[in-house]
Amino acid sequence: MNRQKIRNAMTLLMFALFPLIYYYFSPYLIIMGAAEGIVVGSLIVFVSLFVFSLFLGRAFCGWVCPAGATQELCARVRNKNFKNGKRNWIKYAIWVPWIAIIIVMFLHAGAIRAVDPLYQTYYGISITGLESVIIFLAIAGLIAGIALVAGKRAACHTICWMAPFMIIGRKIRNAVNLPALQLEADSSKCVNCMACTRDCAMSLDVNEMVQKQDLENTECILCGNCVDTCPKGAIKYSFGKK
Repeated sequence: MNRQKIRNAMTLLMFALFPLIYYYFSPYLIIMGAAEGIVVGSLIVFVSLFVFSLFLGRAFCGWVCPAGATQELCARVRNKNFKNGKRNWIKYAIWVPWIAIIIVMFLHAGAIRAVDPLYQTYYGISITGLESVIIFLAIAGLIAGIALVAGKRAACHTICWMAPFMIIGRKIRNAVNLPALQLEADSSKCVNCMACTRDCAMSLDVNEMVQKQDLENTECILCGNCVDTCPKGAIKYSFGKK
């Protein structure tokens, strides 16, 4: 449980910093920069998330992401499970054309001309005036609204433009069997108390996965709730090959 206290403290910190750093997670700034042939801070972050995911999966989502932190606070107000299924594909319907637009913009600009991590920020700070405050409130309001209506971390499942980078990275890791952070289950220790499923931040049927002894799931964010809530230690973190 000490691990979850640390994770909660980290997510609260990221939530507090969200107004100052949200440009580094902006999909629109990437398009703006691409139109000028500039690699901006958010593009650097997203490429880093892909590399990160090869070894740590979607742990960024569970431990560091400020949008995820916003939704976890919403879950304290309305702890409703999200219905996993076809709606998980919405993010790909957003992501694919967005990537296509970025590529077209870079090609139209004559490829990459510069790298500017602080593009459109004020010495690295996202809030540069009233307009940026309004944009932030709109983004945070959308993320929170979706979570409150559709369930826990619903925006992660549906509209997150960062998740596909990490999901693709994780699939590559699985295909080539790189050593990475993962969850392991011992079904012989499971007493079917359902605590792992009940406390899953992504509303996954963890108990079913434990019975199959396969906890690999594209929507898993490796937050460790299931690890720390299991009274019998049937789930644990490990680092290695599948």
